Amino acid sequence: MKFLASSFVVLFLAGCLSSPISSSGGIGAVTVKNTSPDRVISAAQTVFSGRGYTLSESNYPESISFDKPAGGFGNAMWGSYGAPQSIRVKIQMVAIPMTSDIRLEPRVCSVTDAGEAGFDSERPLMGLWNAEFGPMLKQVAGLAGN
Repeated sequence: MKFLASSFVVLFLAGCLSSPISSSGGIGAVTVKNTSPDRVISAAQTVFSGRGYTLSESNYPESISFDKPAGGFGNAMWGSYGAPQSIRVKIQMVAIPMTSDIRLEPRVCSVTDAGEAGFDSERPLMGLWNAEFGPMLKQVAGLAGN
């Protein structure tokens, strides 16, 4: 029985470690076929600004971030008196080796005092928060890819 359990663990880990980059990235991740970081950034600015997000940071060519005020729900969940909250979506752009494809991986945070130098404080949001941005990243892929 012990041998069977340890064999299962080894097979499971081997499967996890051998998955290609094009299907990695977790919930909400999308692969953009035949593109460039410039095209991804341009498409992301179009899609996210259309939903009320503003560009907060760009670390070319690895990532781009967008912020949006969290509203009443976000302020109640993560805020404190006088500290407005924002939602920050950081999109990691992972180049897939030997292709012109890029994997987009969302990372979502609640941010206190967004944009204030020295006071901007991020709190990562786990689980399904990343999945909320999958449809938007599919739109980005549609605009940026061939």
